[in-house]
This record gives sequence, structure tokens and C-alpha cells, in this order.
Amino acid sequence: MKPSKHHWEDVFLTKTPDQVSWTEAYPQTSVDLIQSFHFDISTPIIDVGGGDSRLIDVLLQLGFLNLTVLDISVKALERAQARLGRLAKRVHWIESDVLSFHPEQEYGLWHDRASFHFLTQPDDIQIYKQILNHSKAQHLVIGTFSTTGPKKCSGLPITQYHCEKLKNCFAPKFIQLDCIETEHLTPFDTTQNFIFSRFNKIV
Repeated sequence: MKPSKHHWEDVFLTKTPDQVSWTEAYPQTSVDLIQSFHFDISTPIIDVGGGDSRLIDVLLQLGFLNLTVLDISVKALERAQARLGRLAKRVHWIESDVLSFHPEQEYGLWHDRASFHFLTQPDDIQIYKQILNHSKAQHLVIGTFSTTGPKKCSGLPITQYHCEKLKNCFAPKFIQLDCIETEHLTPFDTTQNFIFSRFNKIV
């Protein structure tokens, strides 16, 4: 069963960034993969499940002009907006479950380090891919827990991936360019294994 909005509102209401495992002081892997595409700064980018991630801060610093953050939790979005202050006005914020998202613009890049691995049912994964395709995104960066990573996050079951499984998941509409395994250091000084993969849409 997909995570509920109530669950995530409660998480972001009761826990600080230092009290959740996914916090990154600097999202190095995501930034490196996004920059490897050599996008123009006007490229529309959406961070799915971005919450109060600091990726949006970095993308603003890099000069990107068309940024969207989507998250199921309004509290997470409010925390990011408060942190950014006046810069928050340069970002399009969307409060929505990704499976209920109706893209209103076409995106050059779809980035997701937080949502996809929480989908454990085939029907939900299929809906996610349909929404991704509807967004017309030409490029994709996905980060998920690897097969050597956690089996749960925030008390919820997740789907683990290896590179071939992720490749097959988004084929044939997307072609996998590369896939790397990374080790995330949590605020608790423990490690979690992720995989990150870049894809191009097949025209």
C-alpha cells in the first residue's frame, strides 16, 4: 500500500531534518548527474518527492530558472520555502501525491530520489510511469534503495532495485545511460546503499 499523506505530514511535523535518515547536507550525486546533461538554465526541472531537500537550493544557485518541487506533504514544502526565504518565489511548489499528479507543463528533467522506491505494487508503479510519460520529460534521474540497502524507510516497506531491474522498469520508453551505486551517510552516522541511474527518452 502506498504511503498516506497523513503519515508524511506527521513525519515532517514531528521530526527535524537531523532526525530523518534521508537528509543530505549537499545532494552531490543528484547534482553531478543533473549537470552531466549540460542543460540550458531554462530547462524545466521537476524534483518529485523533493520535500525539504536541499537539491532545489543548489539548482537555484546554479542559475536554473524553471524549477518545480512536488511533494505529498505541505509541511515539507513549507519548511523548504521558509529555508529559501525570498528565493522560494522562484520555484513552483506542488502539494500532491505523485500518483495523483497531473502535469501541466512539459519537463526537460524528472528527478526522483525519494518517491519511486516507496511504490511496492505493480499497479502503482505502472501509474507512476504513465504520469512520467504524460509529463513529456526527455531525461530522467532516479535514485532508489539498492538490493543491499534498507528494506524499509520511515517504517514503511520499499522496493529495492539493482541496475538491471531499474533499466527494465523504464524500458522501452527510456534508455538507461548509466547506473551507479552510492553510499549515503545518514545524520545518525549510519550508511544506506542507493543506486542512481540516468535515462534518456527514446523519441
